[in-house]
Amino acid sequence: MNNGLPVSGYKPQSDDSVGKVNVNKRLEEMVLRQLDELAADPDTDKRWLAIGRTSIEQGFMAANRAIFKPGRIEL
Repeated sequence: MNNGLPVSGYKPQSDDSVGKVNVNKRLEEMVLRQLDELAADPDTDKRWLAIGRTSIEQGFMAANRAIFKPGRIEL
């Protein structure tokens, strides 16, 4: 069991959950590096590339939140 992040709403996580998120982070980094290469190509439509990058980042964030399941906090 790993301690939760020092952020309100996050709880301790199992080694399995941390491992799954770490796999996702590696996959995300590989995809983002490919997008970096596309960004260097002057023929790439930068607007659509930015839309795609944002969508991919949001998708990985949603998948990781599905694993870590952060909760609401008391105010």
